[in-house]
Amino acid sequence: MKNPWIKKNPLWSTWWSGTNAIAGTARGCVTAAGELQMTTMLTRSTKEMGELWMSALYEPRTATRTRKHRRRRVHL
Repeated sequence: MKNPWIKKNPLWSTWWSGTNAIAGTARGCVTAAGELQMTTMLTRSTKEMGELWMSALYEPRTATRTRKHRRRRVHL
């Protein structure tokens, strides 16, 4: 006689199959959201670094203003 305690239960099998399907879908959504955030962060940081370097290299530099000295008259 077969042991009834080790017999496969079709209800448990169906339940675990559905649970695995839901977990796989949730894992996929979380992974996709994480990749989207990472891509957005990398794009923004690359753009900001490019703007920083380009503004430092190509922006016309203003000369520092020096104090004007008065011309002294030469007395003869």
